[in-house]
This record gives sequence, structure tokens and C-alpha cells, in this order.
Amino acid sequence: MDLNTFFGSLFDICIIVVLNLKTQILNSMNTKNFTGIAIVVLVALVGFNSCKSKEKVVTNSEVGKILEALPCEKEGRSDKNYFRASAMATSSDLSLAKEKALLAAKQRLVTLINSNTKTVTDRYVNEREFGDAAEFEQKFENLTREVADETLNNVVVSCEKASVLDNGKYRGFISVEVSKEDIKNGIDRKLSKNAKLQVDYDKAKFEEIFNQEMNKMAEERGL
Repeated sequence: MDLNTFFGSLFDICIIVVLNLKTQILNSMNTKNFTGIAIVVLVALVGFNSCKSKEKVVTNSEVGKILEALPCEKEGRSDKNYFRASAMATSSDLSLAKEKALLAAKQRLVTLINSNTKTVTDRYVNEREFGDAAEFEQKFENLTREVADETLNNVVVSCEKASVLDNGKYRGFISVEVSKEDIKNGIDRKLSKNAKLQVDYDKAKFEEIFNQEMNKMAEERGL
């Protein structure tokens, strides 16, 4: 194995470690451990930059052809029934290229779910009257984030492809999805364990807003 290949593999492994640290940070996010999380983020960023310094600088000749549509990109478009995300990654090792792409796609999926459910929660709180709206909103958002993070273990791979570049490196393409019903069921399951949140939870109203936001997202994507 030559030095370029060795450092390329080392860089890929570093990225995977940093992405996993990011996931752990998101899972543990709360005000009590904010200081500790900040330290972990700093360490992760330093590690990432250290790894990145070993990556060979990309030149114009290595950019390759620009594609109008990437493999698995179409399968990674969300609609009114599914949250979806796609990603690609490059590595001198085929399995690492696929693993990096999968991790990136999962991160994007969780970000999308969190963004959507926050919009739903904001609308739900604004359209109803609460004794302490701010407290309900904060606790409900924490609950939906937990549900989104749990989807990392239950996502379905809807597309997976790979290619080899002229320089011998591999490129992995992947898309993942989770149904909106899985998210709603996850929220219901979490709520069943929280008596205080259940008092202010109108399931029919929440689902109505949730479906409206899913339809809106689909329309914005032309689906």
C-alpha cells in the first residue's frame, strides 16, 4: 500500500469517528451537559482537522465530470409519506466509501425530521392554549428529537450504488428513508410514558398539522 492510499484510508476512518461523535452529541444535547458537549465538539473538530491535513489536495483534474443527477439522489427525495435523504462519499476502500455515505445520509435524515417536527410543534403550540406553552414546547421538542435519533437504527436503505474513479478510488451512493407513520408512532409511544405531556396532547390536532407539513414539503419538492 502506497502512502497516498494509506493516508486516504486513515482520513476516511477519522471522518467516520467524527460523524459518530456528532451523533452521540446530538443524542445527549441538554442544558446540564452543555459544557461537556462543547469540549467534545472541540476535540472532534481538532481531530477532524488533524485527519484532514493528511488528505491529498484535490486538483482540477480530479474533479471529474459534473452529473445532472447523482445515483440514488431521486430515491432520496422526501414526499408526503416518507422522510428521505441521500449522500455520497469517496474512499480508497469500497466498504469505507459505503459506510461514510450511509452515516452522512442518516445524519441528513435526522436533521430533516428534527426540522419538520419542530415546525409542527411550533404550529401546534401556537394554535392551542397552554398554561405553560414554553415548557410544553421544550419538552415536546426534546421528545421528538429522541424519536428522530432512534430512527438511526431503523432506517431503510432505498438505494445503494458504487463506482470506481479513474484514480482508483471508490465512490459510494446511498439513500435512506423512514415513514411518517414510524415517526408518529414513536411520538405516541414516548408520550404514553409522560403523563404531564399527555395532558396537553391532542393527538388528532397534532396529526392534522403533521400531515399538512408533510404535504407542504412534498409540494415544495414537486411531488
